[in-house]
Amino acid sequence: MDWGQGQYELVAEQLLPAAVVVVDIADPLGDETVVDVGCGTGNGALTAAERGATVIGVDPAARLLEVASAAADERDLDAEFVLGEAESMPVSNAEADVVLSVFGVIFAADPKAAAAEMARVLAPHGRMLVAAWIPGGAVSKAVRLARETVAEALGEPAPAPPFPWHEQPALSDLFGAHGFEVSIEEHGISITARSPEEFVDRESQSHPVAVAARPAVERAGREEELRRGLLEIYREANEDPAAFKVTSRYVVAKIDPSP
Repeated sequence: MDWGQGQYELVAEQLLPAAVVVVDIADPLGDETVVDVGCGTGNGALTAAERGATVIGVDPAARLLEVASAAADERDLDAEFVLGEAESMPVSNAEADVVLSVFGVIFAADPKAAAAEMARVLAPHGRMLVAAWIPGGAVSKAVRLARETVAEALGEPAPAPPFPWHEQPALSDLFGAHGFEVSIEEHGISITARSPEEFVDRESQSHPVAVAARPAVERAGREEELRRGLLEIYREANEDPAAFKVTSRYVVAKIDPSP
């Protein structure tokens, strides 16, 4: 899927607080190099660069890299943005003091290859951090409904569950083979809008996944059905009767070389 579709930069604005949390935990120093895997429009990369680190952002979506690069230039930050997949990054062996990914590597098609690649670019005694969504909650339910609707519209089986990037045992298996230990801590982030209707309509127009799914849903005549289903989920979960607010939970995994 092309994450350059739609306007992911609008989605990324809501997710910036999570990037700040990850960078705070990473605590990059001024003489360190940070690699941001699946950097998108640069939330994590730009935040790390503001702390004085030298940053390399890697993403497969060329348009998002252009947005991130323009922001770095505008803010005079030491950040380079390069085209690449999590499974194959144009970064030298052991180049990074910090490897981080804020809701990026979780979309890698091959988690094992992505983990091996992240381990390859991390310097000895470096540190790695990954933010991943915890299933459950309104946004998770809405994404599942959308994925199932698209699969039905295409006459395909329901999509298989993704790799559980939020689970410590799964991450320990994934990174343990490369000599790392994993610990996780939970966090929450608020997603807001003026109303549930505004949020659903904004996401349908801006989120790359929604934009990619729209043609199949429209051909099947199920666009309004899906919108009603999404609104039902978000209205039931809304935490702000005067507007719209839902809280999504996520983990930050600290992945460190074994002693």
